[in-house]
Formats: sequence, structure tokens, C-alpha cells
Amino acid sequence: MRKKIVAGNWKMNLNLQEGVALAKELNDSLAAEKPNCDVIICTPFIHLATVSANINHDVIALGAENCADKEKGAYTGEVSAEMVKSTGAEYVILGHSERRGYYGETPEILKEKVLLALKNGLKVIFCIGESLEEREAGRQNEVVKVELEGSVFNLTAEEFANVVIAYEPIWAIGTGKTATAEQAEEIHSYIRSIVAEKYGSEVAENTSILYGGSCKASNAPELFAKPDIDGGLIGGASLKAPDFKGIIDAWK
Repeated sequence: MRKKIVAGNWKMNLNLQEGVALAKELNDSLAAEKPNCDVIICTPFIHLATVSANINHDVIALGAENCADKEKGAYTGEVSAEMVKSTGAEYVILGHSERRGYYGETPEILKEKVLLALKNGLKVIFCIGESLEEREAGRQNEVVKVELEGSVFNLTAEEFANVVIAYEPIWAIGTGKTATAEQAEEIHSYIRSIVAEKYGSEVAENTSILYGGSCKASNAPELFAKPDIDGGLIGGASLKAPDFKGIIDAWK
């Protein structure tokens, strides 16, 4: 059975004290009322070790928002997959459209990051998705297929079992626009079909595919009801415990 997951991507928000307070509040709330899905919070690097010490990892899993494409060495300001793992983190987000767009991360760079993350025992939340222009040109399927082929379809089936896919229509991130549940299901179903082509139907059935594009408590139940949507990668709504909990509760 594939995992149902709600993951929060805090992005560059919350100072250390605010982040720890939010993690504790979430932890207490979920410990009191066990969720029907796996919950992951992906925090800025500087939060990881402190947040890790302040949560029950059976209740909330911890992830980073990125890692380096190099193992170690003279790369001032970079944070390696091994360093991320050493904080107690279990996941890392890779391929987010903001990293691709603002920081020029190419499929080759991402391929290296994925390999290093897996080598260091991290699970990868791998983001794919099309821009508004690509969606309007009807190229969304082609775009997501190329992104998977470029960075993760080099993995063995055994390695790929540690990858969660997050589909994020770039045109719906932080814009308040959301793909309709039907649009999201259509492309999630297509993504599962290309995973099946590559690795077989059993692997495809076990791969969690999350929706990440302005998902909130109000639209999560409709999105999560679709057969190929296994949860959400949540941005803004993960920064307040009640908002995030509202999305988690969509699995109830």
C-alpha cells in the first residue's frame, strides 16, 4: 500500500525560534490526535537539528528543502546530504521549481543531488511540473516525463522506492490558482503510467504522488479523494499549525 503523505515546505520563512515553536505546536496537536497519513515538515537548514530534537519522529518526519550536488569539500555555504541526514532528517525536497528557476538547477545537477541523497539514506521528494505557457500549449505531459527521465529514471527500482513524486503546476504555486481536482488527477494518472512503463505496475502502484499547488484545507478533501493523488506538498498553508492540520485532516 502506498503511503498517504502531507508534507510542509516552509521555504525561506520563520526564524529559528518561530520554527521550533511551530514544530512543537504541530507535534502536540498530532500526538493528541493521530493523523491518518504520514506528516513531514521540511524546514530551512538552520532549523533541522533543533526541530529534530523537539519532535517525536514517530509523529512527524523531518525533511530538508535542498542539499548539495557535491559530497563534501571547498563549497562555501553549501550543505551536503550527509550533513542533512546527521540532523535526524529523513527526507529532502529536490527539483522544486523555485530551485530550478531561481538557481538554475539543471536535470544533471538534480541527478547528482538525488544520488547523493539516496546514498546517505535520505528519501527524496522529487518535484516536477509545467509552467503556464507549457500548460496552455498542452505540453504538460511531455514536460513532466522529461523531468523524470532527466533526474530519476536512471535509478534502479530498489532506489526508486525511496522517491516520492510531487507534481506542482508552477502556475498554481502561491498564485491562489489551483488545478481542478480533475486536472490534477489526469496528470497524476499519467505520471503513474510512465512510472509503470519504466519500472512496472507494482512499483508504480507503490509510488506516492503528491499534489503541490495552492492546496489548502478547503480544497484538500476533493483533491485527496482522487485515486492517483496521495497527498500534498504544502507551501504557505504549512506555516500555521491550524491551517496545516486542516489539510492533514482531509484524510479523515
